[in-house]
Amino acid sequence: MHVRNLKTGKSAWHPYDQLLIATGAVPICPDLPGSDAIDICGVNTLESGLEIRRRLDKGTMKRAVVVGGGYIGLEMAEALVRHGLEVSLIDKSPQVMGTLDEEMGVLVSQALRNIGVTLCLEETLTEFETKAGKVTGVVTDKRTLPADIVILGLGVRPNTALAAAAGIPLGDKGSIRVNGRMETGIAGIWAAGDCAESFHLVSRRPFHIALGTVANRHGRVAGINLGGGYATFPGVLGTAVTKICDVEVARTGLQEVELRNLGIEWVSAMIKSRTRAGYFPGAGDITVKVLAERGSGRLLGGQIVGMEGSAKRIDTLATALHAGFTVEEMINLDLGYAPPFSPVWDPVVIAAREVAKKL
Repeated sequence: MHVRNLKTGKSAWHPYDQLLIATGAVPICPDLPGSDAIDICGVNTLESGLEIRRRLDKGTMKRAVVVGGGYIGLEMAEALVRHGLEVSLIDKSPQVMGTLDEEMGVLVSQALRNIGVTLCLEETLTEFETKAGKVTGVVTDKRTLPADIVILGLGVRPNTALAAAAGIPLGDKGSIRVNGRMETGIAGIWAAGDCAESFHLVSRRPFHIALGTVANRHGRVAGINLGGGYATFPGVLGTAVTKICDVEVARTGLQEVELRNLGIEWVSAMIKSRTRAGYFPGAGDITVKVLAERGSGRLLGGQIVGMEGSAKRIDTLATALHAGFTVEEMINLDLGYAPPFSPVWDPVVIAAREVAKKL
C-alpha cells in the first residue's frame, strides 16, 4: 500500500496482511456556476458542523438557503431557524423527505412551514450568485433567493475513488461490493461504513445506505473477522428517525416507489391516532402508514409522523420486519399498555389491522 504523509509530503510503501477500507462518504456538491464560493457548506462531519456554527456566531448572517430536503437538510433548516435566520429550502421533489411516501412527506413539509421555513419545492438548482468569491444568492429554474450562507443537504456518495482505482469491485451507488463478512472482491481487503454496500432484508438485494447505525455494525463485523474471528452482517432495513421541532419522523423497510420498481404488489393503510390515551395529559397526534405484500400479507415497510412518543414506535415495525411477520401476526403482538404511553390499541397495531382488513 502506497501512502503519502500529508504533513511532510513524503511517500512510502507499507506492507499489510489485512486491509480495511473505511473511507466513509463525501457530500454531494452540484457542479454548477459559483459552487466553489465561500459560505457554501456541506455537512458530513462534526468539524463541518462546528465550522458552520463558528460562521453563524459572528452574527452577520441573516438569510440561509438549504439545498435538499433529506435528513441533514431538514435538521439544518430547523437549527438555522433556531439561530434566528430567515430560512428557505429548495428541493426538486414535490415533497421533502423522499424516503417517505407522498402523503407522509406532506406532513413533514407542513411541520417545516409551521416553524417558518419557506419551501421551494419542485424547483431545480441552476447556479449560485457570488460577489468577490462569496455566495450571495441561489438561483433555481423559478426564482433567485438571496443568501448569506448555503447549506448543501443533497446527501452523500460513497468515498470510493481510491478503491475503484485499485480495481476493487463496486456495487450499488458506487459503494464497495462486499460479502456477508464485509470482505471485498479481493482477498485480504475488507470494507465497512458509508463506503461499503449492505444487503436489504426486504428486497433481498444489494443496497447502499449511509447511516451511523449501519456503519457501526459494519465495523463490528469487519473487526471480528480481521481479528481472526467469524461474524456476518445479515442486512439492513433502512430504519431511520429524525425530528423537526416537536414533530418526529420515522421510517423502515420499503416505500411505495421502491416496491413499484421491484414489481412487488402491495396493500397499505394510513391511520391517525394519539400517542397516549386520548384523555391523558400530553397526548399528541400520530400518523402511521403500514405496507404489506398483496396475497401473502408479509410486512414490507412502515412510516410514522407525529408528536412526542411517535418515532421510536418504528422499532416495533423494524423488529417485525426482521422476524418476517405478516400483518396478521402483528395484530396479536403483546405490546405494553398504560394511558401515559399508548391507547389500548397501539397506533402501529391499528395500522396493521387496517391493512389486514384490505387483504
